Amino acid sequence: MSTRFRIRDYDQRICDRLTAGGVLRPLARALAARGVTCAEDMAEDWRSMIAPSQLEGAEAAAKLLADARERHAHVTIVADYDCDGATACAIAMKGFRAMGISCGYIVPDRFRYGYGLSPDIVDLANESQHPDLIVTVDNGIASVDGVRRANELGIAVIITDHHLQGATLPEAACIVNPNVKTSSFASKALCGCGVMYYVLLALRAELRRRGVFTAQTQPRLDALSDLVALGTVADVVCLDKNNRILVSQGLSRVRRGLACPGIQALFAVAGRDTGSASVRDFAFSIAPRINAAGRMDEMNPGIDCLLSDTVDAAMGFAEQLESFNNQRRNLEGSMQSEALESVQAMDWESRATVTLFDSGWHQGVVGLVASRVKERIHRPVIAFAPSEDGELKGSGRSIEGVHLKDALDRVMKKDPDVIIRFGGHAMAAGLTIAPGNLERFSELFELAVSEMTPPELFDKTVLVDGALSPEEVNFPLIEALSSRIWGQGFERPLFANDFTILSQRVLKGTHLKLIVDLGGSRFEAIYFHHSEPLPQKVRLAYRPEINEFMGRQSVQLVVEASED
Repeated sequence: MSTRFRIRDYDQRICDRLTAGGVLRPLARALAARGVTCAEDMAEDWRSMIAPSQLEGAEAAAKLLADARERHAHVTIVADYDCDGATACAIAMKGFRAMGISCGYIVPDRFRYGYGLSPDIVDLANESQHPDLIVTVDNGIASVDGVRRANELGIAVIITDHHLQGATLPEAACIVNPNVKTSSFASKALCGCGVMYYVLLALRAELRRRGVFTAQTQPRLDALSDLVALGTVADVVCLDKNNRILVSQGLSRVRRGLACPGIQALFAVAGRDTGSASVRDFAFSIAPRINAAGRMDEMNPGIDCLLSDTVDAAMGFAEQLESFNNQRRNLEGSMQSEALESVQAMDWESRATVTLFDSGWHQGVVGLVASRVKERIHRPVIAFAPSEDGELKGSGRSIEGVHLKDALDRVMKKDPDVIIRFGGHAMAAGLTIAPGNLERFSELFELAVSEMTPPELFDKTVLVDGALSPEEVNFPLIEALSSRIWGQGFERPLFANDFTILSQRVLKGTHLKLIVDLGGSRFEAIYFHHSEPLPQKVRLAYRPEINEFMGRQSVQLVVEASED
């Protein structure tokens, strides 16, 4: 597998316009390459957000919820067991309570009930909470049978979701989903917690129209923006302009010390500072701790942490999540080592896919293992683990250009009996198969991806934003880059230059510490998780960052890739 750099295309005229407006040239070039055309596209204030009235179904859902409030109905929220689902549930619970709606929540045990609003979950909700109305968050668009069961019991269902619809839509009282085929909402990247937040904004407006609130007495829904930001980052959705606004506003709230007690407690157990909270903190410190609950046990402690009224109350849940995360980390480490050993034993470079299984693996962690292996070998990977019911539960991760759900659909067309059920999207999917079908599935998955993918796609291509001059590698550029929101689909700029390696040594057996020369200027650099020596002349893709050591700040280049 070779690695090649490709410079992102950008419009020079837009770059010049942004530069004339005071944006540093490297940042202007990167923004232009990401679709920014003017200063308005960079706005991250509330007024620039798409109006709730533009999200189809939001106003209809608001009317149903306002009616439920008037008749003192009880609402059960059915959540998903990941961080997006947990934050969406907390947003719904806090928002409904603030607007006078009686509510409770249920989150399926992934190992017992699986994903979504199933008939069993409807029965469980009916028995335990006797709801008049069910509201799904981050799920439901594929729950045809579950909604049918709710209708049989006389329970109306509002679906709030962001996943792609199937061939048949559930017969729900209302569906709010920017990704249904009839929706013209401009931000298809809105995630589950974002959809729920829009419903709350619409509900508040409806209650104002009914005279329940005035502009002065209505609840402050911006107080929920920290949860919206966390869920948006955690679900790795594209950070289009609308999502960047939501993330920026939420992060600002955290930095100003106004985060909810649950998020404050999670920052504390993670050893992170809320005053300098970043997208990276959400993605790599806070979200994994919440996700660990759903992976290792049940999501309830994660949701209860986010719902806590005080930091003291939240700390108990946060410490429980910390314990789950440590278990997850240890388990993932051993599973990843076993997976990589299996990969090294096979001729993976001649293959289009890799399918992995071990009888000792944990089904809640196989997705993380598939992701790590995929990053290492740049091939679609599916990892399986046994479940309590005797089936094999798989989780897959793909590479750019290979639509994983389409590949699984192709497998089904070749042999309808090999997969029991599957779902997902382009880059990730989950599936269930019988143990006896593992080898057959592996063969068909390999064939499906081979047929739909040109061989050159398996060479790794790294998108970069051109080169920097030595004078541009400085604190002002790093500060300008750090002041913006970056993430999935709006990646932090990555630059590429030809360097001379002046010295290199391995740190802790896994990282390469470098001194490099760029046009006569020396810079320190670090290449994480890479211990192989580099040639003296090498082309590197890197991000300039500030390194703090013993109270001293210096520029450091964080190397992401070297070109073969």
